[in-house]
Amino acid sequence: MRHPALEQNPFEPLTNEAALGFRELVQKALLEDGTDRDITTASLIPEKALATATIGLRAPGVIAGLPIAKLAFALADPAIAFRPLTTDGTRVTHGSIGAEIHGPARGILAAERVALNFLGRLSGIATLTHAYVTAVAGLPVRIVDTRKTTPGLRELERYAVRAGGGFNHRFNLSDMVLIKDNHLVAAGSVAAALSDARRAAGPTAIVEVECETLDQVREALEGGADAILLDNMSLDNLREAVKLGHGRAVLEASGGVMLGNVREVAQTGVDLISVGSLTHGARSLDVGLDFVSEPAAAVTR
Repeated sequence: MRHPALEQNPFEPLTNEAALGFRELVQKALLEDGTDRDITTASLIPEKALATATIGLRAPGVIAGLPIAKLAFALADPAIAFRPLTTDGTRVTHGSIGAEIHGPARGILAAERVALNFLGRLSGIATLTHAYVTAVAGLPVRIVDTRKTTPGLRELERYAVRAGGGFNHRFNLSDMVLIKDNHLVAAGSVAAALSDARRAAGPTAIVEVECETLDQVREALEGGADAILLDNMSLDNLREAVKLGHGRAVLEASGGVMLGNVREVAQTGVDLISVGSLTHGARSLDVGLDFVSEPAAAVTR
């Protein structure tokens, strides 16, 4: 029985058709930003003015979210043409151009912030994830995310993790059984929790249990856990847990993992390393939109 994070295939960029599934989310963001009543742009830009703009990368990183940015412009004004010059999951350099945009200047300006917010946020997550993946390169371990995501943005943020070379843990509470510390308190012990969970969820459900001590790891293995989350363990205890559980359960290290120590954690032999900061601690990548031609109708104001 395999863990969800071990079943996933390598990253595939979001298609324009698939991006339409986020139409409602992007539309809400546009309404929140008042794109239908941009009084500044309406005051300064003629209604029929056309413009050409570029989205530039003001920092190096891994890009993610271009189809969502394209959707934002299309929803603001269907006449806007958005031409990506790279693809999600690509490493980009400072000063490179991610996309060219042409169309009604008012629509471009109205959608600018929403498009850049999505693109910067998702690219920041992809960039941070890539840094973790690079740090453990050559070792048989996967970097995975957690449920510490922005409410309403989980699917996109997890997509960005994959764009950076990482993998996804369970998507939500219904995907698999994950017995954590408060569940253990309620159940009374690791053994009791595993027994109750297996009886309720059925024999085909994947059951993972969080363990803080090696004694709990032994109890989890004896109870038939499919996976064990090794919570905030020292490197020595992680190595010992791997000796105990290798080949018997999927072993996941979690807690206290940073870029500075992730390779040491990986060298203990765990199968997965979950890092909540991939999503909740990522800094948006600096991206910007600039007109490269004066709005064509400006001269006729």
